[in-house]
Amino acid sequence: MPFESGDLVVVVLHSPRERVWGCLLGLDAAGIALRGLELSPWEEVLTLVRTDQMDQVALGTRFLPMHRIEAMYLDEASSGAPSLAEVFQHRTGQDPRAFLAPSQAPTSPTPRRRRNP
Repeated sequence: MPFESGDLVVVVLHSPRERVWGCLLGLDAAGIALRGLELSPWEEVLTLVRTDQMDQVALGTRFLPMHRIEAMYLDEASSGAPSLAEVFQHRTGQDPRAFLAPSQAPTSPTPRRRRNP
């Protein structure tokens, strides 16, 4: 299997049709966990990151069920075209892996209260 946790990937989904770019967190028969963003506003994302408005980017950790996944590709250069990570780095000056890294969790999480049935 060429896909490993930490790889940058592009996932094509259907129903509705979407393309998502991000860092693969996990992959199993049920689906994939991914930290990333939709590619439809790619140019806007690059502009927001370049102008230090990253809080405006819809970046998140998602689970994508296998029944929605049409294809998944490693984000790599192909036929002379750069990878999305290379474009991101060149256009924003930011490291794509650092950008896609999960946000820091609180140091002392509040325990969840269980509901009584």
